[in-house]
Amino acid sequence: RKPRPVRPLTHGCAGEENWVDNRTIYVGHREPPSGTEAYIPQRYPDNRIVSSKYTFWNFVPKNLFEQFRRIEMVRLFFVLQLIIDTPTSPVTSGLPLFFVITVTAIKQGYEDWLRHKADNAMNQCPVHFIQHGKLVRKQSRKLRVGDIVMVKEDETFPCDLIFLSSSRGDGTCFVTTTSLDGESSHKTYYAPDIYKFAGRINVYHDRNEPIARPLGSENLLLRGATLKNTERIFGVAIYTGMETKMALNYQSKSQKRSAVEKSMNVFLIVYLCILISKAVINTTLKYVWQSDPFRDEPWYNQKTESERKRNLILRAFTDFLAFMVLFNYIIPVSMYVTVEMQKFLGSYFLTWDEEMFDEDTGEGPLVNTSDLNEELGQVEYVFTDKTGTLTENNMEFIECCIEGHVYIPHVICNGQILRDCTGIDMIDSSPGGSGKEREELFFQALCLCHTVQVKEDDNIDGLKKAQLSRRSCVYISSSPDEVALVEGIQRLGYTYLRLKDNFMEILNPKNDIERFELLEMLSFDSVRRRMSVIVRSVAGDIFLFCKGADSSIFPRVTEGKIDQIRSRVERNAVEGLRTLCVAYKKFTRKEYDSVCKLLQNAKLALHDREKKLAEAYEQIEKDLILLGATAVEDQLQEKAADTIEALQKAGIKVWVLTGDKMETAAATCYACKLFRRNTQLLELTTKKIEEQSLHDVLFDLSKTVLKHSGSLTRDNFSGLSTDMQDYGLIIDGAALSLIMKPREDGSSDNYREHFLEICRNCSAVLCCRMAPLQKAQIVKLIKLSKEHPITLAIGDGANDVSMILEAHVGIGITGKEGRQAARNSDYAIPKFKHLKKMLLVHGHFYYVRISELVQYFFYKNVCFIFPQFLYQFFCGFSQQPLYDTAYLTLYNISFTSLPILLYSLMEQHVSTEMLKREPSLYRDIAKNALLRWRVFIYWTFLGLFDAVVFFFGAYFLFDNTTVTSNGQMFGNWTFGTLVFTVLVFTVTLKLALDTHYWTWINHFVIWGSLLFYIIFSLLWGGMIWPFLNYQRMYYVFMQMLSSGPAWLGIILLITVSLLPDVLKKVLCRQLWPTATERTQIMSRHCRDHTSEFTPLASLKNPRYRSNDCSNSPARRSNSHSKKRMFTHWKGNDYSILPSIFGYSNNRCNSSARYCYSGSGLETSV
Repeated sequence: RKPRPVRPLTHGCAGEENWVDNRTIYVGHREPPSGTEAYIPQRYPDNRIVSSKYTFWNFVPKNLFEQFRRIEMVRLFFVLQLIIDTPTSPVTSGLPLFFVITVTAIKQGYEDWLRHKADNAMNQCPVHFIQHGKLVRKQSRKLRVGDIVMVKEDETFPCDLIFLSSSRGDGTCFVTTTSLDGESSHKTYYAPDIYKFAGRINVYHDRNEPIARPLGSENLLLRGATLKNTERIFGVAIYTGMETKMALNYQSKSQKRSAVEKSMNVFLIVYLCILISKAVINTTLKYVWQSDPFRDEPWYNQKTESERKRNLILRAFTDFLAFMVLFNYIIPVSMYVTVEMQKFLGSYFLTWDEEMFDEDTGEGPLVNTSDLNEELGQVEYVFTDKTGTLTENNMEFIECCIEGHVYIPHVICNGQILRDCTGIDMIDSSPGGSGKEREELFFQALCLCHTVQVKEDDNIDGLKKAQLSRRSCVYISSSPDEVALVEGIQRLGYTYLRLKDNFMEILNPKNDIERFELLEMLSFDSVRRRMSVIVRSVAGDIFLFCKGADSSIFPRVTEGKIDQIRSRVERNAVEGLRTLCVAYKKFTRKEYDSVCKLLQNAKLALHDREKKLAEAYEQIEKDLILLGATAVEDQLQEKAADTIEALQKAGIKVWVLTGDKMETAAATCYACKLFRRNTQLLELTTKKIEEQSLHDVLFDLSKTVLKHSGSLTRDNFSGLSTDMQDYGLIIDGAALSLIMKPREDGSSDNYREHFLEICRNCSAVLCCRMAPLQKAQIVKLIKLSKEHPITLAIGDGANDVSMILEAHVGIGITGKEGRQAARNSDYAIPKFKHLKKMLLVHGHFYYVRISELVQYFFYKNVCFIFPQFLYQFFCGFSQQPLYDTAYLTLYNISFTSLPILLYSLMEQHVSTEMLKREPSLYRDIAKNALLRWRVFIYWTFLGLFDAVVFFFGAYFLFDNTTVTSNGQMFGNWTFGTLVFTVLVFTVTLKLALDTHYWTWINHFVIWGSLLFYIIFSLLWGGMIWPFLNYQRMYYVFMQMLSSGPAWLGIILLITVSLLPDVLKKVLCRQLWPTATERTQIMSRHCRDHTSEFTPLASLKNPRYRSNDCSNSPARRSNSHSKKRMFTHWKGNDYSILPSIFGYSNNRCNSSARYCYSGSGLETSV
């Protein structure tokens, strides 16, 4: 047999729509037959997949380069060049740098090693292929383009293949794409994420002209998909390795940076300016001070001749660099390591949350990146998908309307639902004559116009399926709507049996099997929003059955009960049902031949095939006869309405972006409380724009919403107010396209700003009929607006990936539409309801904790280095260090690092229950409130004040004073040690005062850190260390502690340093308390007044109120348990005290009329 070349294939990748690859592939690497075009061998990559970032050889230089690109690392690299001749030892300056670089490199190296390990496992898996007519086995990485590959059932495709042959008689194969997009449904072709794939295969028989066959996406088997329900298939490799579709989708995502990280970098620049200013001031004052010859060259320290001849500018520059190194500790190097550890460890608190675990799916939350934890506490806009996110994506067939008559699959009789009943007419008498014929055509259309597959086995993929009525079979489809329709029609008497040998079989109500030959299938796409099949009946009649959205079907019908069906569709849409319209067309033999020729020409086109197919479909799907419509219900997810209500109370605006029609989406928005009864809906739709110009519509909407803007501040809008006008905006995809399109005159003043101004004054926005790209455009439009709000996108399907990647925070739902959204997201949760706790609790904690961590690091470094700056005024600006080398090195690494790390992991300034109960507390931290300039300046000045107290307090307390029992004076190292001791105790106790949530771990770390400092100082100064070339700290710490005035001074200075911050907090809490502080006071008040007689319900429900009991409690021994139950009966409160604990039952008189029905909290009487 002659070789079969796969003629030019065009292949595009997501995000690169203009990139097209053309290639000619000879199957099995056979040489082309004589007489064909010149054959030029092409080189293609092998089948290796590389997702790792580093190799063994480039890890060190590449990793160092990436680390030094960060702003703080540039400074560290600069410092590293200066440690050769500086006032501090190279170890002192280099150890923190080495620690930061090493920890970061180990973390990134470990992550890359895991990627290498995964790559090797994938590249070394065995593959069967044909070589010289024999079936051989080799590793996947050795596959080449043109190899003929055999894949068996339940095996994954090792590369992108063109499907050649199958073990099934009908020449098809079934594929699941679970590993690609999470879809467990069986497909006969792969449709998602295929852009511009077109080609043809030429089959040569002897020397005859080749027979051309079109190749399309239905023939392309993608790497990573799995073969199902097919014994084996053969395919030719066309794209291998990093050119496969899966590898092309590995394209790196844009690096997302949180608002906290941006604030950190800005604060670093400020502190870098302070560092330079300190160095400049000290260098200038040094030469001013040395202008006196006696000070510059005293008699005991004469300069050498070379030092005298040294250039003044060079000396000044050297001194400037030396001061830079001396003061460089003001920039918190270890803060970045601590932040990385805090984010990494803190992410586990989210994954460990049992309340966010879904028992139905057996899955919990997933953290794909921990870099955005704190961003969860700053969200201002939530963009959510509808189907599968707000709704269950569990479709149930409700009714169908045929020629104005409504049919339902079950009947309600005497309050009971009678399942599996035949259809009955809910409006008029059953249709007769032509009506019966239309009814039969409608049911036939629903049984034939779909992509449903039938699995005639109770066991499918290891899961036991319930037997369907009339036939033991399982319907499988990539669309749950299609399964719901086929199952619903089955309950109305028509059962789809199977597709065999290109014949579709259905079982009618008379138990007769009807067979239809499938001639053509016009596949569904998001632009046409419809699909069609062309079938031939046994009698020879050729029908086109079309099914699609009402907006796509109604303009193409010319006959039928259009008005009656349209009204029913609109009624169902208002009730939140998903609707589809069904139409048909009958072809003559001549008409079908022309249709067949038209389709064949379009399919064989190599260029603009999609456009030509769309034009062909447009010509074929016209002049239809309307048969009826269907209604399918997608139920709202559990607690979706409560979640949206809580988010609105937290000041978060919720937008719904969906591809559904406006009426259906609006009904869902009402059901989930996005729109309320008093919400005035504003429409910016194609229908409105057709009646008026876009400019006029925008002007009218702006005038409407801005009337109340003076009395309504949307930032403070809770979304629940009833005394002010509440607006909701509805926009469709076509109107959005006009808004995003620049004006024809080229002016920059387009309609976007007007649109954004309207949206800012609406409490909720619904975007319907949205394409996936338009969802991303909406998110980007809001993200780049002048307020630069923090956005969050949440969805569950592959069509939501674009907006998930575009938003600041992307959240995927592990739902029924697959896992592609979850894999491309930053976080994944099982259900939409879990978003409430993720933002209001975890996000709140994450932000508060890391904000305190950042501010605290800057504060403690100011406290640390400013005394060193002041000390230069007393040592002739000689660059003499105030602290010992060991203290300089270990201050940030050991003495003060662990308490703030534990604080940033465990602090709870408000209880979890209070945060869930009071969503408005989220507003206190909105817009980066804890890292604003006012707060940053306060922390900086607090550090300066404490540093001044440390230095001058020690200076004036012990100036010209005998502080030891033998009359000796303190030396400079004792003075520095005293300042450092006050410093360590003050910054640690400051953190202890800020801690609201105490555990044994906090106690152990905080007091343990202070104890470690004392023990280290005793050991460091208590013996002579042989590896040191100096012993200046010997006995210094012990001598200081042996002095009574030193003890008194330490206690006094710590108290004075902490006093201003304590007074400020007390005054602000009493005079100007925030909502969080009021909640803290209320919580503490409730705890203080909670006695053993407080009903348990009051500990669970804040609305529970009870008067004090008039009787005193019964006496009991202290060893008894304090458990008791309260209940109410006929105006009296009863304390139910179990006798087993030695209690007696007491009655308490109460005038309160209440009755609490808790979940197992009270015992009935």
